[in-house]
Amino acid sequence: MPGMIGKKIGMTSLFDENGKNLPCTVIEVEPNVVTQIKTAEKDGYEAVQLAYGEQKESRVPAAMVGHFKKAGVSPRKKVKEFDTNFKEVELKEGVAISVDQFFAEGQFVDISGVSKGKGFQGVVKRHGFGGVGQSTHGQHNRLRAPGSIGAGSDPSRVFKGMRMAGRMGGAMTMVENLRVIKVDADKNLLVVKGSVPGPKNSILIITK
Repeated sequence: MPGMIGKKIGMTSLFDENGKNLPCTVIEVEPNVVTQIKTAEKDGYEAVQLAYGEQKESRVPAAMVGHFKKAGVSPRKKVKEFDTNFKEVELKEGVAISVDQFFAEGQFVDISGVSKGKGFQGVVKRHGFGGVGQSTHGQHNRLRAPGSIGAGSDPSRVFKGMRMAGRMGGAMTMVENLRVIKVDADKNLLVVKGSVPGPKNSILIITK
């Protein structure tokens, strides 16, 4: 689907027309620049490549510096390909797309980003296990243990996908059907109802 690249600023709350207090996330969507238009004849598929955020040339790989110069734009932090269904804007290399050209109040969007990393966690926090054993009568051990993970002689192994302790968070996550509450073109801000993945200042992909 078509979309844009933005940065999470933080959360706030707004009142709707009925006086209800809505939890909202503020996203900064600076103008995305078209850096490449891929076609089925040349590339085998159709897509539009957008770039977001100014970046020092010294922090960009040499190959990408040449890629940006070919498109006539300065080096950028994030590059993402989207579907070619950009009916609202003109598709041409070097053209900047602003947030008000693409999003409007009342629309529903999907937002994806890298969730907050929570480190190595046990099964109670990671998968919502209830723990084993009782918490009274002198029981102090194995309250948050995972319990049995398989049978003995048959099958003599642990099945793949078994829910166990491990690293939690830090993965690409998508939240679907978030309503756009406000679009501020002057400040390049997009306000959506609800929460989105990732910490403050993290990069987000916003799709219709």
